[in-house]
Amino acid sequence: MRFIYTLCILFYKFGILVASLFNKKAKEWVNGRSNLFDKLRITFSTSENPIWFHCASLGEYEQAKPLIEVFKTEIPNCKVITTFFSPSGYNFASRDNLSDYIFYLPIDTQKNARKFLEIVKPKAVFFVKYEFWYNFMNVLHSKNIPFFFICAIFREKQYFFKSYGKWFAKHLKMVNHFFVQNSISEKLLKKIGIETVSIFGDTRFDRVKRIADNEQKVDFMEHFAKNSKIIVAGSTWQPDEQLLSILLSKLDNFKIVVAPHEISRTNILKNTFSDFKTTTYSEMTIESLESNQVLIVDTIGLLSRLYRYSDISYVGGAFKTGLHNILEAAVYGKPLFFGPHFEHFNEAVELVSLKGAFSINSSEEMYDIVKDFENDSKEYQKTCEICENYVNRNLGTANKIFEHIKSQIK
Repeated sequence: MRFIYTLCILFYKFGILVASLFNKKAKEWVNGRSNLFDKLRITFSTSENPIWFHCASLGEYEQAKPLIEVFKTEIPNCKVITTFFSPSGYNFASRDNLSDYIFYLPIDTQKNARKFLEIVKPKAVFFVKYEFWYNFMNVLHSKNIPFFFICAIFREKQYFFKSYGKWFAKHLKMVNHFFVQNSISEKLLKKIGIETVSIFGDTRFDRVKRIADNEQKVDFMEHFAKNSKIIVAGSTWQPDEQLLSILLSKLDNFKIVVAPHEISRTNILKNTFSDFKTTTYSEMTIESLESNQVLIVDTIGLLSRLYRYSDISYVGGAFKTGLHNILEAAVYGKPLFFGPHFEHFNEAVELVSLKGAFSINSSEEMYDIVKDFENDSKEYQKTCEICENYVNRNLGTANKIFEHIKSQIK
């Protein structure tokens, strides 16, 4: 089975190589791994036994960061290497200076795993959420290097829990400990004989709370929000924007801030909101902010601070691509809205069940709820408190994980 798995990995690599001829992200993926082991040898020529974190992309990196910060605080002289599968996470981490070393993960073959571990010699390894690389897991186990999964989520439909998934499940039993987000994940792992599991939640709660407490005013929002109620819509795609455009036409005294997932789509957004007076972050003036009803944020890095100014928050992706981060909005204690496909996101499922967040299929559904809030301020305030309390109840995961594993890290 390992031969078949490795063969599939190599076929995947070949596919990326072909795609790199005409796809920018694929080209970054390939170029980032060029001469990777030579770069690693130079970097780790004197062994430092770093703590190794591996993340698929940017979302997983946001989950790793609170634990990295705890390590840096509790063990000031420890070194951290963070690896990525995709360019988006790698590029972001390269700019924030939290990790000591940042690399791409080599393709998951036995040979690559052995070479990587012989060069880097990590003291302990943390895989974030879904990063199951079975050759790396096997070699880590054979070398007695402790490795853990943080913020993990498991579902009954996954192949680990099927009769044909026994080979994959065998590798899960090699893991020193799983820190999972919910009781369903714990039960599923125990069902296949894994007892080294604890429900510790999601480290992103710590991350978003730290950002929110680091209060930084966004001066232009003071001008834009003047005497109006604000909807902040983050990480949006076209279905989200079309819904919001229809919604805005029905609401009085509301303005909207739209921060698309891809800022290259700014012109598409201008067309979508063509019935409204619209400005962009790159073109705005104080006068345009006060007189326009739509602000398109055509830059990155502002969204988590913009949610502070919302009366209603909307998070995109749940109509098609997958729901984006709702916690950076929830931390400010405002009602949350998103599309219908959210069942794979634990925090969304929990907030919907608590009635702090609302999954909607149409602008009409969202309009009815927003109007109810306008007519019943007590219900609005109750919803705000649900979101705020939910975040506060889930703080401290990173510290709990560190306390749990510190005795296993020599």
